[in-house]
Amino acid sequence: MCSINLLCFRKATKEERELPAIEVGRICAKIAGREAGKKCIIVDVIDKNFLLITGPKEVNGVKRRRVNVSHVEPTEKKVSIRRGENDEEIMKAIDEETLNFLREPLKVKL
Repeated sequence: MCSINLLCFRKATKEERELPAIEVGRICAKIAGREAGKKCIIVDVIDKNFLLITGPKEVNGVKRRRVNVSHVEPTEKKVSIRRGENDEEIMKAIDEETLNFLREPLKVKL
């Protein structure tokens, strides 16, 4: 997987493929769309192509919305939440370290 602060496109290694990356509570980096370069949390897996994500909006400006799986890149960090929780419950589940991780900007690798 790419470094947490870098966005890049490459083939996943064997260890990365074994990581259950697309799951509820996983912190991801958006790599496409108007919120590209921001981090978000997976709230629900709708189907094999779409996810429901949130920032939460108060933290980094990412609205709760449906996104394509190919538009996010998972990180190794995870928040312990239940499927479909609202932003207030997610804010309670986020500790200070994770909150700072969500707020720090990504560096785009050219």
